[in-house]
Amino acid sequence: MINLAKNVSVYDLEGKSVGKVELPECFEGPIRFDLIRRAVVAMQSASFQPQGRDPMAGKRTTAQSLGVGRAMARVPRVKGDRYPRANLAAFAPSTVKGRLTFPPTPDRILVKRINKKELKLATLSALAATCSIDLVKARGHRIKEDREVPIVISDDIEQVVKSSEAGKVLKSIDVWEDVLRASHRGSRAGRGSTRGRPSKSSVSVLFVVGKKSGAERAFRNFPGVKVVDVSSLNVTDLAPGTHPGRLTVWSKSAIGSIQGRFGGPA
Repeated sequence: MINLAKNVSVYDLEGKSVGKVELPECFEGPIRFDLIRRAVVAMQSASFQPQGRDPMAGKRTTAQSLGVGRAMARVPRVKGDRYPRANLAAFAPSTVKGRLTFPPTPDRILVKRINKKELKLATLSALAATCSIDLVKARGHRIKEDREVPIVISDDIEQVVKSSEAGKVLKSIDVWEDVLRASHRGSRAGRGSTRGRPSKSSVSVLFVVGKKSGAERAFRNFPGVKVVDVSSLNVTDLAPGTHPGRLTVWSKSAIGSIQGRFGGPA
């Protein structure tokens, strides 16, 4: 349980305070790290694509082992006396065109299940984590010590359609340094791509709006920045990589409608 400030400031596109707004009850409640991790893994597993091999791959051959006493390896060999396959090793995993040792099976269950109530509780826990400045900084986000979170901005943010305007907004609300952190690509010890491994990208600010009226096109050019609406907000957005405490910016209308979707603490 965190000490939640009931009223937070609302900023305009220039970073000036234009009023206060009361945070709904869904931002209160305990932070369940174990439940957040389970929910994120369950949602990520839904995107896994089943893979498999033909059960008879590498086994369509007449090869049989000749046994012992012939001064040769006892691997299965092709029958016959004609070139080029006669007496050649086959079927075994170590042979040319042989079967795989441990092939992936398509009947493996990849999707992990989670109850609806547990998924809701995990989302509420991730919401509460966005209100903790300690968790936000522990996740790696660069933000000022005296900055209150979550950051609430006026509904004018939903009408921003140009990247130049979006960059000014990011600077005015003091999150531009975190965007620069996400754009940095390091070497093997950093976040950049390495040979033989998939590239990784850092996660930066999350904008939650009431309706996506074009803001997603304006902010998509900035690395790590994502724009979602309240209706599609989920735990993977709030805690990517199973780590809660993402730096989140809410529009005023999104704050007003989030309570109707999730309600109070479960």
